[in-house]
Amino acid sequence: MKTLNASSFDPAEADRKLAPMTGTVTANPPQFRNPRAAHGFRVRTCSIASVGSYVPQRVLTNTELAKRLGTTEEWILTRTGICERRIADNDEFTSDLAAQAALRAMVKAGVSAEQIELLIVATNTPDLLFPATACLVQSKIGARRTAAFDIKAAGSGFLYALEIGQQFIMSHTCDTVLVIGAEKLSAMVDWEDRSTCVLFGDGAGAAVLRHQPGRQGLLTTCMGGQGDLAELLFMPGGGSRHPASAHSVAAREHFLRMAGRGIFKPAVHAMQTAALEALDRCRLSIRDIRYIIPHQANQRIIDAVTERLGAQPWQVFTNLHKYGNTSGASVAIALDEVVEGGLVQRGDLLLLIAFGAGLTWAATVIEW
Repeated sequence: MKTLNASSFDPAEADRKLAPMTGTVTANPPQFRNPRAAHGFRVRTCSIASVGSYVPQRVLTNTELAKRLGTTEEWILTRTGICERRIADNDEFTSDLAAQAALRAMVKAGVSAEQIELLIVATNTPDLLFPATACLVQSKIGARRTAAFDIKAAGSGFLYALEIGQQFIMSHTCDTVLVIGAEKLSAMVDWEDRSTCVLFGDGAGAAVLRHQPGRQGLLTTCMGGQGDLAELLFMPGGGSRHPASAHSVAAREHFLRMAGRGIFKPAVHAMQTAALEALDRCRLSIRDIRYIIPHQANQRIIDAVTERLGAQPWQVFTNLHKYGNTSGASVAIALDEVVEGGLVQRGDLLLLIAFGAGLTWAATVIEW
């Protein structure tokens, strides 16, 4: 199934196809119910004021990988949908990627470091086990005395972080929250395992959250998890269960391991279920959604979710072919490309969906 990507998208064609389904987007926006209306809106709304992203300069192509792994470019592309991925330098860390994305989002929002009251970093590849990567990012962007912490929900991390950050805005605890998804997966990949190393790349995406009067913003997020599937995607070494030792290093336990075939069905089911629940909460159908921005994990997973949701291929934005799977950063990077490309207008409805190790999943509906 063909899906939308940054290089092939035609806004005029999308407008033409969307009009028969939902009417003129700007003149007759779809009617929806904000789930928080049941609480009398005793809280304020939370919107994404800006987004920013950053990917390393180094490009690792399928040609290079095919030579290294003794396979073919076609083998990689047909199984993943990936053409290339970005790889951070040895002296470029997750906190560096996160800081660059954060600064870009802050400039777009016109927000200074002093205005950031809370900083949340979603990552599975922290610079260190502790302290939190968010604390390192705080220092690098000059956000002194800002509260900062990490969350770990893998591919779902950015959506989890959006929901957490939103709570601080809604409750009037904070006025400005910075949420970042960042990964340096190249440091955790076993480059001798061709079933996994072809999938992952490095990058970061950030969003500034604020209350914007007159805008609904983040409408709802449906989140979930299934811990009994944890060993479908995990890294056995380095924690308290298997601390670093000569044996753990020799056994290559400090690289990620994934059961590719086993993760496909649970991932597709989780993303579909979460998306439908999120839409139902807002009394929306998939036809009301302007763009679907899925976790950029694998083209086969994206195609399966698109089909099960009954979405049109041109509704689905992908940049998987350029960056590979950047885990917690993937949805954030894609969202930034949608916004920077001028593909979204005020009032458009977006559906963000993701899954990750854990197994975790999430779906977020946004009125832009």
